Amino acid sequence: MSIKSFLVRASLTALFASHGAMLQAAALQVAPVLVEVPTPGATATLKLRNEGTKPLDAQIRIFRWTQVDGADSLTPTDDVAASPPAASLRPNTDYTVRIVRTIKEPVAKEESYRLLIDELPGAATGAAASVNIAMRYSIPVFFTVPGAAAALKLSWELQQHGNKPVIVVSNLGARRVRLANLKFTDGKGAVANFGDGLAGYVLGHSSRNFEVPASAKGFGTGGVVSMSAQSDTGPIEAKR
Repeated sequence: MSIKSFLVRASLTALFASHGAMLQAAALQVAPVLVEVPTPGATATLKLRNEGTKPLDAQIRIFRWTQVDGADSLTPTDDVAASPPAASLRPNTDYTVRIVRTIKEPVAKEESYRLLIDELPGAATGAAASVNIAMRYSIPVFFTVPGAAAALKLSWELQQHGNKPVIVVSNLGARRVRLANLKFTDGKGAVANFGDGLAGYVLGHSSRNFEVPASAKGFGTGGVVSMSAQSDTGPIEAKR
């Protein structure tokens, strides 16, 4: 099941926020916004809070997170469980969600998951009946191997996908790389700027596609020669 399939027939916002912040929309708040569990640990907790004046219902699910053909993909899994799978939150009340890695095999390499927390509206009727999600939070969950090499091993390539220029960033390392303030510069000095916020993750031993912004007209002449970004381990300044 791809992330795109979750968006069909739903009105939602998917939020990918930085570590240490508090996600909030409408009445529901979620913290933390990134979960990392070093082995031999197998459990973690999150806090849900209803800051509104009315009760709300939330659905809680967890999916394995991979990257296929340069795009994020979520698939159902029994390897990790979220408990409880649903909650009814009274106003001004905290609620604890447990994340448990259920398989017994030790973590051999970093495992990536996404915890989806859907705030569910009241019953809808008529034309609105197809809208069954009010708000969605997508929380990265990683089970990691302490001491694993964290050195950045990134490469990139400019490709054409459907007549659109795309920069394919490949992560040859075992640990995910979080990319913010992402920019590429071509051989003539033109810049493809992906904004000042989070551009996305490149999972370990995976590739992620970044479509060149329309504002970077003519970008790519002479190849893409440099990349700059802010990662979760520090700044990136790389050249070919």
